[in-house]
Amino acid sequence: MKLARRLDHIEPFYVMECAKAAAEIAASPACDPAQGGERMLFLNIGEPDFTAPPLVREAAERAIRDGRTQYTQATGLPALRERLSDWYRQRFGLDIPARRIVVTAGASAALQLVCLALFEAGDEVLMPDPSYPCNRHFVAAADAVARLLPASAAQRFQLDAAGVAAAWAPATRGVVLASPSNPTGTSIHPDEMRRIAEFVRSKGGATVVDEIYLGLSYDDTFGHSALAFGDDVISVNSFSKYFSMTGWRLGWLVLPEALVAPVERLAQNLFICASTVAQHAALACFEAESIAEYERRRTEFKARRDHVVPALDRLGLRVPVMPDGAFYAWADCSEHAASSWDFCFDMMRRAHVALTPGRDFGRHDPERWLRLSFASAMPQLEEALFRLHKVL
Repeated sequence: MKLARRLDHIEPFYVMECAKAAAEIAASPACDPAQGGERMLFLNIGEPDFTAPPLVREAAERAIRDGRTQYTQATGLPALRERLSDWYRQRFGLDIPARRIVVTAGASAALQLVCLALFEAGDEVLMPDPSYPCNRHFVAAADAVARLLPASAAQRFQLDAAGVAAAWAPATRGVVLASPSNPTGTSIHPDEMRRIAEFVRSKGGATVVDEIYLGLSYDDTFGHSALAFGDDVISVNSFSKYFSMTGWRLGWLVLPEALVAPVERLAQNLFICASTVAQHAALACFEAESIAEYERRRTEFKARRDHVVPALDRLGLRVPVMPDGAFYAWADCSEHAASSWDFCFDMMRRAHVALTPGRDFGRHDPERWLRLSFASAMPQLEEALFRLHKVL
Protein backbone atom coordinates (compact mmCIF):
# COMPACT_ATOMS: atom_id res chain seq x y z
CA MET A 1 0.00 0.00 0.00
CA LYS A 2 1.43 3.37 -1.06
CA LEU A 3 1.33 6.08 1.61
CA ALA A 4 0.71 9.75 0.86
CA ARG A 5 3.88 11.84 0.59
CA ARG A 6 2.59 14.32 3.18
CA LEU A 7 3.37 11.70 5.84
CA ASP A 8 7.06 12.26 5.10
CA HIS A 9 6.67 15.66 6.77
CA ILE A 10 4.80 14.43 9.85
CA GLU A 11 7.39 13.49 12.46
CA PRO A 12 6.75 11.15 15.40
CA PHE A 13 5.36 12.83 18.51
CA TYR A 14 8.31 12.16 20.82
CA VAL A 15 6.40 13.41 23.88
CA MET A 16 4.20 10.35 23.54
CA GLU A 17 7.20 8.07 22.99
CA CYS A 18 8.64 9.33 26.28
CA ALA A 19 5.26 8.85 27.94
CA LYS A 20 5.20 5.21 26.83
CA ALA A 21 8.70 4.64 28.20
CA ALA A 22 7.73 6.29 31.49
CA ALA A 23 4.64 4.07 31.72
CA GLU A 24 6.78 0.95 31.21
CA ILE A 25 9.18 1.98 33.98
CA ALA A 26 6.22 2.90 36.18
CA ALA A 27 4.91 -0.67 35.80
CA SER A 28 8.23 -2.20 36.87
CA PRO A 29 9.03 -3.43 40.41
CA ALA A 30 11.27 -0.38 40.94
CA CYS A 31 8.13 1.79 40.92
CA ASP A 32 5.90 -0.58 42.89
CA PRO A 33 5.47 0.69 46.49
CA ALA A 34 4.36 -2.82 47.50
CA GLN A 35 7.83 -4.04 46.55
CA GLY A 36 9.68 -1.16 48.18
CA GLY A 37 9.76 1.04 45.06
CA GLU A 38 8.63 4.62 44.57
CA ARG A 39 5.90 5.48 42.12
CA MET A 40 6.68 7.37 38.92
CA LEU A 41 5.89 11.08 39.04
CA PHE A 42 4.65 12.32 35.67
CA LEU A 43 5.65 15.92 34.96
CA ASN A 44 5.80 15.33 31.22
CA ILE A 45 2.22 15.70 29.98
CA GLY A 46 0.43 19.05 29.77
CA GLU A 47 -2.85 18.11 31.38
CA PRO A 48 -4.33 19.91 34.40
CA ASP A 49 -4.80 17.72 37.46
CA PHE A 50 -8.14 19.51 37.90
CA THR A 51 -11.15 18.08 36.08
CA ALA A 52 -14.33 19.83 34.95
CA PRO A 53 -16.03 21.53 37.93
CA PRO A 54 -19.36 20.31 39.35
CA LEU A 55 -21.71 22.54 37.34
CA VAL A 56 -20.11 21.39 34.08
CA ARG A 57 -20.40 17.71 34.97
CA GLU A 58 -24.00 18.21 36.08
CA ALA A 59 -24.85 19.97 32.81
CA ALA A 60 -23.47 17.01 30.85
CA GLU A 61 -25.55 14.59 32.91
CA ARG A 62 -28.69 16.66 32.29
CA ALA A 63 -28.05 16.79 28.55
CA ILE A 64 -27.75 13.00 28.39
CA ARG A 65 -30.75 12.44 30.67
CA ASP A 66 -32.90 14.85 28.63
CA GLY A 67 -31.83 13.35 25.30
CA ARG A 68 -30.11 16.52 24.03
CA THR A 69 -27.47 14.52 22.15
CA GLN A 70 -28.29 15.07 18.48
CA TYR A 71 -26.18 16.99 15.99
CA THR A 72 -25.80 20.73 16.41
CA GLN A 73 -25.02 23.23 13.69
CA ALA A 74 -21.50 22.79 12.32
CA THR A 75 -20.61 26.16 13.87
CA GLY A 76 -21.83 25.06 17.30
CA LEU A 77 -24.73 25.74 19.64
CA PRO A 78 -25.85 29.37 19.21
CA ALA A 79 -26.11 29.68 23.00
CA LEU A 80 -22.48 28.59 23.45
CA ARG A 81 -21.26 31.02 20.82
CA GLU A 82 -23.13 33.79 22.65
CA ARG A 83 -21.58 32.76 25.98
CA LEU A 84 -18.12 32.92 24.43
CA SER A 85 -18.89 36.35 23.00
CA ASP A 86 -19.93 37.50 26.48
CA TRP A 87 -16.74 36.01 27.98
CA TYR A 88 -14.55 38.05 25.62
CA ARG A 89 -16.48 41.19 26.54
CA GLN A 90 -16.34 40.63 30.29
CA ARG A 91 -12.82 39.19 30.57
CA PHE A 92 -10.90 41.11 27.90
CA GLY A 93 -13.11 44.08 27.03
CA LEU A 94 -13.42 42.87 23.43
CA ASP A 95 -16.50 43.05 21.23
CA ILE A 96 -16.41 39.70 19.42
CA PRO A 97 -19.79 38.99 17.77
CA ALA A 98 -21.04 35.43 18.18
CA ARG A 99 -21.29 35.12 14.39
CA ARG A 100 -17.46 35.18 14.19
CA ILE A 101 -17.11 32.25 16.63
CA VAL A 102 -17.05 28.64 15.39
CA VAL A 103 -17.15 25.81 17.94
CA THR A 104 -14.86 22.92 17.00
CA ALA A 105 -13.95 19.37 18.03
CA GLY A 106 -11.03 20.61 20.14
CA ALA A 107 -8.31 23.11 19.26
CA SER A 108 -6.78 20.43 17.02
CA ALA A 109 -9.82 20.51 14.73
CA ALA A 110 -9.73 24.31 14.84
CA LEU A 111 -6.12 24.41 13.62
CA GLN A 112 -6.82 21.82 10.95
CA LEU A 113 -9.78 23.80 9.63
CA VAL A 114 -7.80 27.05 9.52
CA CYS A 115 -4.81 25.48 7.81
CA LEU A 116 -6.98 23.76 5.20
CA ALA A 117 -8.87 26.98 4.56
CA LEU A 118 -5.79 29.20 4.19
CA PHE A 119 -2.73 27.20 3.10
CA GLU A 120 -1.87 24.91 0.21
CA ALA A 121 1.06 23.32 -1.59
CA GLY A 122 3.88 25.78 -2.18
CA ASP A 123 2.89 28.05 0.70
CA GLU A 124 5.23 28.81 3.60
CA VAL A 125 4.12 29.60 7.14
CA LEU A 126 6.42 31.18 9.73
CA MET A 127 6.54 29.76 13.25
CA PRO A 128 8.83 30.14 16.28
CA ASP A 129 11.38 27.53 17.27
CA PRO A 130 10.59 26.28 19.93
CA SER A 131 6.87 25.67 19.45
CA TYR A 132 4.27 22.97 19.88
CA PRO A 133 5.01 20.29 17.25
CA CYS A 134 1.43 19.49 16.26
CA ASN A 135 0.93 23.08 15.11
CA ARG A 136 3.57 22.73 12.40
CA HIS A 137 2.20 19.32 11.47
CA PHE A 138 -1.23 20.82 10.79
CA VAL A 139 0.52 23.13 8.33
CA ALA A 140 2.26 20.13 6.76
CA ALA A 141 -1.03 18.22 6.55
CA ALA A 142 -2.34 21.07 4.37
CA ASP A 143 0.69 20.44 2.09
CA ALA A 144 2.28 23.77 3.08
CA VAL A 145 5.71 24.19 4.68
CA ALA A 146 6.22 25.33 8.27
CA ARG A 147 9.38 27.42 8.43
CA LEU A 148 10.76 27.50 11.96
CA LEU A 149 12.60 30.66 13.00
CA PRO A 150 14.96 30.36 16.01
CA ALA A 151 13.62 32.37 18.95
CA SER A 152 16.02 33.03 21.82
CA ALA A 153 15.47 33.69 25.51
CA ALA A 154 16.09 37.38 24.76
CA GLN A 155 12.98 37.20 22.53
CA ARG A 156 11.02 35.31 25.21
CA PHE A 157 11.26 32.30 22.84
CA GLN A 158 8.75 34.08 20.60
CA LEU A 159 8.83 35.68 17.16
CA ASP A 160 9.09 39.45 16.87
CA ALA A 161 8.03 41.75 14.05
CA ALA A 162 11.59 42.40 12.89
CA GLY A 163 12.26 38.67 12.57
CA VAL A 164 9.00 38.08 10.72
CA ALA A 165 9.79 40.92 8.30
CA ALA A 166 13.32 39.62 7.68
CA ALA A 167 12.08 36.08 7.01
CA TRP A 168 9.09 37.00 4.84
CA ALA A 169 9.49 35.62 1.32
CA PRO A 170 7.36 35.49 -1.84
CA ALA A 171 5.89 32.11 -0.79
CA THR A 172 5.08 33.21 2.78
CA ARG A 173 1.36 33.23 3.51
CA GLY A 174 1.26 33.93 7.22
CA VAL A 175 2.40 33.18 10.76
CA VAL A 176 1.21 30.67 13.35
CA LEU A 177 2.03 31.89 16.85
CA ALA A 178 1.15 30.70 20.36
CA SER A 179 0.70 33.05 23.30
CA PRO A 180 1.12 31.74 26.00
CA SER A 181 3.30 29.10 24.43
CA ASN A 182 3.74 25.40 24.85
CA PRO A 183 6.56 24.50 25.71
CA THR A 184 7.89 27.73 27.20
CA GLY A 185 4.91 29.25 29.04
CA THR A 186 5.89 32.65 27.61
CA SER A 187 3.67 35.16 25.83
CA ILE A 188 4.26 37.76 23.16
CA HIS A 189 4.23 41.32 24.52
CA PRO A 190 1.06 43.12 23.30
CA ASP A 191 3.09 45.84 21.58
CA GLU A 192 5.06 43.20 19.67
CA MET A 193 1.92 41.27 18.79
CA ARG A 194 0.43 44.45 17.37
CA ARG A 195 3.53 45.05 15.25
CA ILE A 196 3.49 41.47 13.94
CA ALA A 197 -0.21 41.68 13.04
CA GLU A 198 0.30 45.01 11.28
CA PHE A 199 3.23 43.72 9.24
CA VAL A 200 1.46 40.49 8.22
CA ARG A 201 -1.62 42.53 7.29
CA SER A 202 0.54 44.77 5.08
CA LYS A 203 1.63 41.66 3.19
CA GLY A 204 -1.90 40.31 2.81
CA GLY A 205 -1.03 37.35 5.03
CA ALA A 206 -2.79 35.55 7.89
CA THR A 207 -1.99 35.93 11.58
CA VAL A 208 -3.09 32.78 13.41
CA VAL A 209 -2.61 32.74 17.18
CA ASP A 210 -2.97 29.65 19.35
CA GLU A 211 -4.50 31.05 22.57
CA ILE A 212 -5.50 27.82 24.31
CA TYR A 213 -3.67 28.89 27.51
CA LEU A 214 -4.96 32.46 27.39
CA GLY A 215 -7.04 32.18 30.56
CA LEU A 216 -4.01 30.85 32.45
CA SER A 217 -2.03 34.08 32.52
CA TYR A 218 -0.23 35.22 35.66
CA ASP A 219 1.01 38.64 34.60
CA ASP A 220 -1.29 41.53 33.68
CA THR A 221 1.23 42.68 31.07
CA PHE A 222 0.65 39.57 28.97
CA GLY A 223 -2.89 38.43 29.78
CA HIS A 224 -4.45 39.89 26.61
CA SER A 225 -5.92 38.35 23.48
CA ALA A 226 -4.37 39.01 20.07
CA LEU A 227 -7.93 39.65 18.87
CA ALA A 228 -7.47 43.20 20.14
CA PHE A 229 -5.20 43.89 17.17
CA GLY A 230 -7.62 43.57 14.28
CA ASP A 231 -10.67 41.72 13.03
CA ASP A 232 -8.43 39.80 10.63
CA VAL A 233 -6.49 38.10 13.46
CA ILE A 234 -7.50 34.44 13.84
CA SER A 235 -7.62 32.97 17.35
CA VAL A 236 -7.59 29.25 18.17
CA ASN A 237 -8.84 28.38 21.63
CA SER A 238 -9.93 25.41 23.71
CA PHE A 239 -11.97 24.33 26.72
CA SER A 240 -9.15 21.96 27.72
CA LYS A 241 -6.76 24.10 29.75
CA TYR A 242 -8.31 27.05 31.62
CA PHE A 243 -11.72 25.35 31.58
CA SER A 244 -10.29 21.93 32.63
CA MET A 245 -12.15 19.89 29.96
CA THR A 246 -9.22 18.02 28.38
CA GLY A 247 -11.00 14.80 27.39
CA TRP A 248 -14.17 16.49 26.19
CA ARG A 249 -12.53 17.56 22.89
CA LEU A 250 -14.09 20.98 22.58
CA GLY A 251 -12.54 24.16 21.21
CA TRP A 252 -13.39 27.19 19.15
CA LEU A 253 -12.18 29.65 16.54
CA VAL A 254 -12.61 33.38 16.26
CA LEU A 255 -12.49 34.22 12.58
CA PRO A 256 -12.73 37.22 10.25
CA GLU A 257 -16.32 37.29 9.02
CA ALA A 258 -15.29 36.43 5.46
CA LEU A 259 -13.70 33.19 6.68
CA VAL A 260 -16.67 31.87 8.69
CA ALA A 261 -18.62 30.43 5.74
CA PRO A 262 -15.58 28.63 4.17
CA VAL A 263 -14.62 27.14 7.55
CA GLU A 264 -18.22 26.12 8.17
CA ARG A 265 -18.26 24.31 4.83
CA LEU A 266 -15.11 22.41 5.76
CA ALA A 267 -16.42 21.62 9.25
CA GLN A 268 -19.69 20.26 7.85
CA ASN A 269 -17.78 17.79 5.70
CA LEU A 270 -14.93 16.85 8.04
CA PHE A 271 -16.56 16.84 11.49
CA ILE A 272 -20.33 17.49 11.13
CA CYS A 273 -20.16 19.16 14.55
CA ALA A 274 -18.36 19.10 17.88
CA SER A 275 -19.66 16.81 20.63
CA THR A 276 -23.19 17.90 21.50
CA VAL A 277 -22.94 16.73 25.11
CA ALA A 278 -19.64 18.60 25.56
CA GLN A 279 -21.22 21.78 24.15
CA HIS A 280 -24.17 21.63 26.53
CA ALA A 281 -21.77 20.99 29.40
CA ALA A 282 -19.56 23.93 28.39
CA LEU A 283 -22.45 26.35 28.80
CA ALA A 284 -21.97 25.89 32.56
CA CYS A 285 -18.31 26.99 32.33
CA PHE A 286 -19.48 30.59 32.34
CA GLU A 287 -21.62 30.45 35.46
CA ALA A 288 -20.28 32.63 38.28
CA GLU A 289 -19.60 29.58 40.47
CA SER A 290 -17.53 27.93 37.72
CA ILE A 291 -15.56 31.08 36.91
CA ALA A 292 -14.74 31.51 40.61
CA GLU A 293 -13.41 27.94 40.67
CA TYR A 294 -11.34 28.50 37.53
CA GLU A 295 -9.81 31.61 39.04
CA ARG A 296 -8.98 29.70 42.23
CA ARG A 297 -7.22 27.10 40.08
CA ARG A 298 -5.34 29.78 38.20
CA THR A 299 -4.04 31.10 41.53
CA GLU A 300 -2.95 27.57 42.42
CA PHE A 301 -1.07 27.18 39.13
CA LYS A 302 0.73 30.46 39.79
CA ALA A 303 1.75 29.24 43.27
CA ARG A 304 3.13 26.06 41.69
CA ARG A 305 5.10 28.10 39.15
CA ASP A 306 6.52 30.32 41.89
CA HIS A 307 7.69 27.24 43.78
CA VAL A 308 9.00 25.18 40.87
CA VAL A 309 10.97 27.68 38.79
CA PRO A 310 13.34 28.89 41.56
CA ALA A 311 13.84 25.27 42.65
CA LEU A 312 14.85 24.27 39.11
CA ASP A 313 17.30 27.17 38.98
CA ARG A 314 18.89 25.96 42.23
CA LEU A 315 19.25 22.48 40.72
CA GLY A 316 21.20 23.88 37.76
CA LEU A 317 18.19 23.44 35.45
CA ARG A 318 18.04 27.12 34.55
CA VAL A 319 14.76 28.65 33.38
CA PRO A 320 15.94 31.82 31.59
CA VAL A 321 12.46 33.31 31.08
CA MET A 322 9.86 33.11 33.83
CA PRO A 323 6.71 31.57 32.33
CA ASP A 324 3.91 34.14 32.46
CA GLY A 325 1.17 31.67 31.51
CA ALA A 326 0.25 28.02 30.90
CA PHE A 327 1.88 25.44 33.22
CA TYR A 328 5.31 24.75 31.73
CA ALA A 329 8.90 25.58 32.58
CA TRP A 330 11.44 25.50 29.72
CA ALA A 331 14.67 24.53 31.43
CA ASP A 332 18.29 24.35 30.27
CA CYS A 333 19.84 21.00 31.31
CA SER A 334 23.24 21.54 29.62
CA GLU A 335 24.94 21.87 33.02
CA HIS A 336 24.16 18.20 33.61
CA ALA A 337 24.10 16.55 30.18
CA ALA A 338 24.85 17.13 26.51
CA SER A 339 21.51 15.62 25.49
CA SER A 340 18.15 16.44 27.06
CA TRP A 341 16.83 13.18 25.60
CA ASP A 342 19.42 11.18 27.52
CA PHE A 343 18.99 13.34 30.61
CA CYS A 344 15.20 12.83 30.71
CA PHE A 345 15.51 9.07 30.31
CA ASP A 346 18.16 9.05 33.03
CA MET A 347 15.81 10.92 35.39
CA MET A 348 13.03 8.47 34.57
CA ARG A 349 15.23 5.54 35.57
CA ARG A 350 17.09 7.04 38.54
CA ALA A 351 14.67 9.58 40.06
CA HIS A 352 11.43 8.10 38.72
CA VAL A 353 10.45 11.53 37.46
CA ALA A 354 9.12 11.83 33.90
CA LEU A 355 10.13 15.00 32.02
CA THR A 356 9.92 15.93 28.34
CA PRO A 357 13.08 16.42 26.27
CA GLY A 358 13.22 19.31 23.80
CA ARG A 359 13.41 17.17 20.66
CA ASP A 360 9.72 17.61 19.77
CA PHE A 361 9.64 21.36 19.96
CA GLY A 362 12.07 22.52 17.33
CA ARG A 363 15.39 22.11 15.58
CA HIS A 364 17.41 24.93 17.10
CA ASP A 365 19.52 23.41 19.88
CA PRO A 366 16.74 21.10 21.17
CA GLU A 367 19.17 18.89 23.07
CA ARG A 368 19.80 21.73 25.50
CA TRP A 369 16.22 22.08 26.68
CA LEU A 370 13.56 20.13 28.55
CA ARG A 371 9.98 20.89 29.47
CA LEU A 372 8.56 20.35 32.94
CA SER A 373 4.80 20.56 33.45
CA PHE A 374 3.71 21.96 36.80
CA ALA A 375 0.10 20.93 36.18
CA SER A 376 0.42 18.37 39.02
CA ALA A 377 -0.53 19.01 42.65
CA MET A 378 2.01 20.71 44.91
CA PRO A 379 2.89 17.60 47.00
CA GLN A 380 3.78 15.74 43.80
CA LEU A 381 5.89 18.66 42.57
CA GLU A 382 7.72 18.90 45.90
CA GLU A 383 8.46 15.17 45.89
CA ALA A 384 9.70 15.33 42.28
CA LEU A 385 12.03 18.24 43.05
CA PHE A 386 13.35 16.39 46.11
CA ARG A 387 14.13 13.31 44.02
CA LEU A 388 15.85 15.38 41.32
CA HIS A 389 17.89 17.07 44.05
CA LYS A 390 19.02 13.68 45.39
CA VAL A 391 20.17 12.52 41.95
CA LEU A 392 21.73 15.75 40.73
